Amino acid sequence: MSKIVVIAGLAESLIRFRGDLLDAMRANGHEVAAIAPEDDDSVRQRLAAKGIDYHVVPMSRAGLNPFADLRYLLQLSRCLRSIKPDVVLAYTIKPVVYGLPAARLAGVRRRYALITGLGYAFTDAEKSFSRSLVNRVASGLYRFGLRFANGLFFQNPDDRQLFKDQGLFNANLPSWIVNGSGVDTESFPVAPLPSHPSFLFVGRVLRDKGVIEYVEAARALKSTFPQAAFHLVGPLDSNPSGINADIVSGWVKEGVVQYHGAVSDVKPHLAACSVFVLPSYREGTPRSVLEAMSCGRAIITTDAPGCRETVQDGVNGLLVRPRDSADLATAMTRLAGSSELREQMGRTSRELAEQKYDVHRVNAAMIEAMELRG
Repeated sequence: MSKIVVIAGLAESLIRFRGDLLDAMRANGHEVAAIAPEDDDSVRQRLAAKGIDYHVVPMSRAGLNPFADLRYLLQLSRCLRSIKPDVVLAYTIKPVVYGLPAARLAGVRRRYALITGLGYAFTDAEKSFSRSLVNRVASGLYRFGLRFANGLFFQNPDDRQLFKDQGLFNANLPSWIVNGSGVDTESFPVAPLPSHPSFLFVGRVLRDKGVIEYVEAARALKSTFPQAAFHLVGPLDSNPSGINADIVSGWVKEGVVQYHGAVSDVKPHLAACSVFVLPSYREGTPRSVLEAMSCGRAIITTDAPGCRETVQDGVNGLLVRPRDSADLATAMTRLAGSSELREQMGRTSRELAEQKYDVHRVNAAMIEAMELRG
């Protein structure tokens, strides 16, 4: 039996995205603890119900204050020394960059990183000075942190190739590609399709998620398909790519989209839609798409890293060019005009979710790679 610590950048993600992995580690006979920045009683209680200890190490999610980040590294190391784990798995940028050297300082022998998506720092990095600067800083941080890794997981081949091309990890370091975070197909069962075309976007309200293109495409379809509905679910975000509340309110007043804000349960929204749309510029592997696939929904997403892996073009959905609202509108028009096509693609989405993205398959692959099988 090993003692494992999972380090997260957001407490809720330990339940939402890693809960099944934590369960799988426990099922293989290991003692498991988790570290995140927030003193969140709800997360602590839900983890305790799984038999997992929760530790708080404060972290500044935004900004690059070297003194604050050094303090985070040292506090992580102190926390890890008190837990004495055999294995550490860190995910999201700061837990990876500072968690791996902290684990090394604490004497942890096996240290793994999971790259769940590259986000703002690696999207359009060549197109503006600010993004280029952020990219250079993030690349340097990853290059530093990954020196302390014993293994590295990616959620799509494009991200691994980019890290290789930029020399962010040693070529001899073992690396694996896993099919995202997976989806619990029992928790996201197939729901009957509504008879009318109803489109749904779920995600943070960011330009990099393709929200602007989604709204423009919805506006283009309104006159041709007056019965169609266009829904937007997700929180506003302070990310530099974030869209402010006044703009979103303007869309709602115009009648182009219905905005539901952040929700605790996305299933009712998935059940009410007939097509799921994510025109993102780059992802790890989008969990929201996997959940929509599991519910038996046709998918429209971009031919972009992380997104393209989820869709077999013309089979379970349609791929469109990133940043191209006209191409997106064409794809949405095609699916709005055919209930038969929506049903056919939705059935195939469910089959792919079961065969490729089932969370138990994904977690088994990670546990095997980390030699944690009981």
